[in-house]
Amino acid sequence: MCGIVGIVGNDANLNRLQNMLSAQAHRGPDSTGTFNLENIVSLGHNRLSIIDLSNASNQPFLSSDYRYYVVFNGEIYNYLEIKKQLENDFDFHTTGDTEVLLNAYIKWGADCLEKLIGMFSFVIWDNQNKSFFAARDRLGVKPFYYHISSNGSFYFASEIKSIFAAGVEKVVNNTVWANYLSQGSYDNSIYTFWENIIQLESGHYLTIIDGKLEINRYYYLFDKTGEDFDPRPIEEVREEYFSILQDTIKLRFRADVPVGINISGGLDSSALLAMVNNVQGQDSHVKAFSFYTNDDRYDELPWVEQMISKTKHPLEPVLLTAKEIPDLAQALQNIQDEPYGGIPTIAYSQIFKSARAQGIIVLLDGQGMDEQWAGYDYYRNQNQELNKAVIQGSKDNPFKSSTLRTDFSSLSTSISYPTPYNDNLRNLQYRDAFYTKIPRALRFNDRVSMMYSTELREPFLDLRLFELAFKQRPEYKIDGNVGKYFMRELLKTMLPGNVVEAPKRPLQTPQREWLKNELKDWAYQNITLALASKPEWFNKEEVWNTWDNFQAGKSDNSFYIWQWITIGLMKV
Repeated sequence: MCGIVGIVGNDANLNRLQNMLSAQAHRGPDSTGTFNLENIVSLGHNRLSIIDLSNASNQPFLSSDYRYYVVFNGEIYNYLEIKKQLENDFDFHTTGDTEVLLNAYIKWGADCLEKLIGMFSFVIWDNQNKSFFAARDRLGVKPFYYHISSNGSFYFASEIKSIFAAGVEKVVNNTVWANYLSQGSYDNSIYTFWENIIQLESGHYLTIIDGKLEINRYYYLFDKTGEDFDPRPIEEVREEYFSILQDTIKLRFRADVPVGINISGGLDSSALLAMVNNVQGQDSHVKAFSFYTNDDRYDELPWVEQMISKTKHPLEPVLLTAKEIPDLAQALQNIQDEPYGGIPTIAYSQIFKSARAQGIIVLLDGQGMDEQWAGYDYYRNQNQELNKAVIQGSKDNPFKSSTLRTDFSSLSTSISYPTPYNDNLRNLQYRDAFYTKIPRALRFNDRVSMMYSTELREPFLDLRLFELAFKQRPEYKIDGNVGKYFMRELLKTMLPGNVVEAPKRPLQTPQREWLKNELKDWAYQNITLALASKPEWFNKEEVWNTWDNFQAGKSDNSFYIWQWITIGLMKV
């Protein structure tokens, strides 16, 4: 896990590149490397050493024939298998995945992307043809942002702040902000909260040849699954899925640094822990981390401890208190560059801080199972509107359009998601996997892990699992009022019964309660800052009326309160 930056065109120079690297130095504290051809191309890399810790794998990495340079953020988990396919064509000088990736591109070009199991954003510069190639993984686990200047120079980076550090003007994208405040949407398109800062879509690659930029899609889930359901009996599907699960866990334990696990008391992370135990063996000493807030209404430590009592993994509980929130919220906002998910995201970030302090550099978590096997409660509503945003566990409207000025809210655009499948359930799952829930969580998680120079790996986001799950009939996913039926049946022999049968619970903290009590004054101050910063966005009187109603307990969620706090923290 690392950071990449660069400039192609007349703006390319070493000073700009160094500023970009400094802005995201937290992504790679182990080495900083550059390649610069003045006014042609500049490439930079912040390295967090995970595989092959030697200097030989530092980047930018140069091919043996001195023609190609690569900067790479992520991990190619099946690099050893790909390396075997390339051994007759190349002499390898490192034991890392970066050299394998570069040689795979040299041999197969863009077709190498079909062979990669991993998370990645990478750039390859052909110094002979002066051509540029960039690609992002199938689900967009690793970020890739870019900007095209008025003179045609192309800037790219792992984090938006690095592009601003190069001297690009910081201007809010009012349409994206209007969509976020009125509909709660973010990370659902190529556009960001900042004008002229674009993200390369997941499953796409980008080329610049003779000054011409072109973007192509190389991965489309529907092409892999088709419309027809898998006709096989469920027992046969379970056997294949379990085999892939074992492989995806094994691959993600490939590291030359210590590996830990993030867990809650839910089925997903408990399944992950059980699978780790299955793959690593009963004597595994992989440490598990879980946050808590000392609030029995939300804390999942009792569930976690039940699971740990079975697997015997060492457990590190990580406490978050209300008094820590003001400083942590600001620090995390500075890292995120865009709005993030509130106090649950802050709590999650402290796991990475704790892990890093104990020398654990890689952490696994259970993100992705809900979207595969229909775990969210609204999946059970076959009439659920596809283009309507939903906050899990909330009945009250989480978006307060009445607090926005009419001229600003009118900038909001209607949001429409693709419907590649004939059934509503798979279209909802597809939306959540590629446009809403997973993209949002991936952005939050990338920043909170890299904030503390740690790497997050998410085994359930292996596309082999998604492809198999999306071929399955609805009754394999939902049984009556129970979601993730397939996974519950699969894991019955591995998990305590009360974990397997437990209903889906949103990952929660006492955010609503804290914002009414311990953090009330802090929230008020940030909302005041937001109104002063963007008076053209808000109906001030209605904001304070809504705030009073929230304080009076007339709302079951605090999503909109956090939206306003975010604007105060960001000082947009």
